[in-house]
Amino acid sequence: MHESSMKRMAWFANSFKEELVNGHILDVGSYNVNGCYRDIFGEIGIKYEGLDMEAGPNVDIVPNATYNWEEIENDSYDAVISGQALEHIEFFWLTMEEMIRVTKENGLICIIAPNGFGEHRYPVDCWRFFTDGMVALARYFQLEILHAHTNASPSFKDVNWYSDNCADSMLIARKKYKGRAKIVNLKTYRCVPADHEELMNGMVTYKSYIEEKEKEDKKNTRVQPDPAISQEAIRTENTDDTESRKGLSILKKWKSVLKRIWRRSKKK
Repeated sequence: MHESSMKRMAWFANSFKEELVNGHILDVGSYNVNGCYRDIFGEIGIKYEGLDMEAGPNVDIVPNATYNWEEIENDSYDAVISGQALEHIEFFWLTMEEMIRVTKENGLICIIAPNGFGEHRYPVDCWRFFTDGMVALARYFQLEILHAHTNASPSFKDVNWYSDNCADSMLIARKKYKGRAKIVNLKTYRCVPADHEELMNGMVTYKSYIEEKEKEDKKNTRVQPDPAISQEAIRTENTDDTESRKGLSILKKWKSVLKRIWRRSKKK
């Protein structure tokens, strides 16, 4: 689990802490390969359970069927999360349908999935996501979209959220109904592009961060002279000053000689 994914999930937990505290959360794709979210929620008093298709570290539930979790009743969890998992699921929309089914009415769903990254099969690698893809997923299942972004951070200072080629997309949505997932009426649905800036809730995009960084770099850049050249310039300047003083001394002497000659000629 890479650092930026951990930071995003921690941000979700802290942002909705009051709503989630003493609640029950399910993590889909929880197998601990190189890190997991369990401690993030445990530290703020949220009961955490992990679900994956293979038993192992950080896995509490292993359903018999990949896309039909009979072991879990409808409306069981206050929040269902998934991080760095959907790209490895062939039919991720069916997994999303089950995630919604087991979420309580007015419960939260948080997804973090890659926008970038090279192929990393575990055991397969099928998908990448953009903000509009996250929006489409929420709209398809009639969820209320609370937040969505791709490769953005809370501020310019949070540089560890960004990546040039290993970025993530994030969705936070609310289920406003009970029971199984409800699909939008496709006969009447019309696509209206979402306002990304509004969905980001004040976050700063990677593009804006790069532009600001370039401005700062230009402002702070100063041409540093080569030390060897600087020393040579000092020696040259000193030499020029010495020669100049010598020239003035000779000139004064000639002026003095000429004055004496002129005075003698006047006496004659």
